[in-house]
Amino acid sequence: MTSYPRIAIIGAGPGGLTLARILYQAGVPAIVFEREEHALSRPQGGTLDLHVESGQLALRRAGLYREFLAIARYEDQGSRLYDKRGALLFADDDADESDRPEVDRTALRQTLLASLPSEVIRWNHGLREVRPRDDGTYDLVFENGTVGPFDLVVGADGSWSKVRPLVSSYRPQYSGITFIEFGIDDVDASHPDLAALVGRGKIGVEADGKSLIVQRNGNAHLRGYAIFRVPADWADRTFDFAAPAKARARLMAEFEGWTPEILRLIEASNDHIVSRPIYALPVGHHWQNRIGITLLGDAAHVMSPFGGEGVNMAMLDAAELSRQLLEQADWKLAVQAYEAEMFERVIEPAEQAAEAVATELSHLGAELSLQHYKAHLEARQKNTAA
Repeated sequence: MTSYPRIAIIGAGPGGLTLARILYQAGVPAIVFEREEHALSRPQGGTLDLHVESGQLALRRAGLYREFLAIARYEDQGSRLYDKRGALLFADDDADESDRPEVDRTALRQTLLASLPSEVIRWNHGLREVRPRDDGTYDLVFENGTVGPFDLVVGADGSWSKVRPLVSSYRPQYSGITFIEFGIDDVDASHPDLAALVGRGKIGVEADGKSLIVQRNGNAHLRGYAIFRVPADWADRTFDFAAPAKARARLMAEFEGWTPEILRLIEASNDHIVSRPIYALPVGHHWQNRIGITLLGDAAHVMSPFGGEGVNMAMLDAAELSRQLLEQADWKLAVQAYEAEMFERVIEPAEQAAEAVATELSHLGAELSLQHYKAHLEARQKNTAA
């Protein structure tokens, strides 16, 4: 008879929740510890596309594919590329039959949370330390007390994981790229010109060693990113984020010479303007197996967002770790098998993400972006024809 370990999952993001959901379906208990006070205590980020072979596969295994279809926005998969004068260089507005629909991160998280009993999630548990016991189990030291013991601790706690140091000394390194995030509310009613500019999906504009990406989210919201190749502390030295009007004006000044039609995207933004420097672990990051500790998602292999693989890889990690735990009689061997497979699986997407961040904002400007957009369209057309 299979004996399952006492499992603690650190982090209630899509990866951690997917793992908890698949295990729960199989009758295997696990507890998810999350530092946030409740599910809506902070914004969860923008829209993402879930891939058939990873994110969607994980939701199928979690028994949540029907729920996914209810929140998936197949109509918002379009792409457009403009130059800084507002000239349209590329448009793929007929992408609603593509197989990578958009879904808001908040909606995805709520779907996963709704599939789990409330007692599975322990909110307001900020992890301070994972403390080994002499018998090979672990206690979890939180800001509000200690819980344990656990046989298996899964670090699903993101880029700055508190679990990772138990198996790896690596820390994410700054990529050289910083995003300044902004957003536009109720765009269809309040700014129909900007809604028409972006269309049903996302747009990119690149010139002068900087770029803008603006994507349509649910509820008529646009989320934008101004992208710069700058030192890691540049944004905090340059912008007064506590004064949104000043930050907005300073951001517009960075794009001097760009057409007002494009700059209206920044001008119309709300007061949520924040800096997001991009960090990544080295391609091929791995560790020697340590009994009772493992990682998934960004804790294991954080990469730049240009490949769109982060959440997809995290959810696939969860699906594969749960599969191994459910199929193998020895959970320790199951974790080893998961890690060995995951190390190999993430190399290619990590290499592609590293290449994308290395070439972003190059002297070729929009030329590389145009090649990427066209290649994506051609690949989709081939898949559709097949």
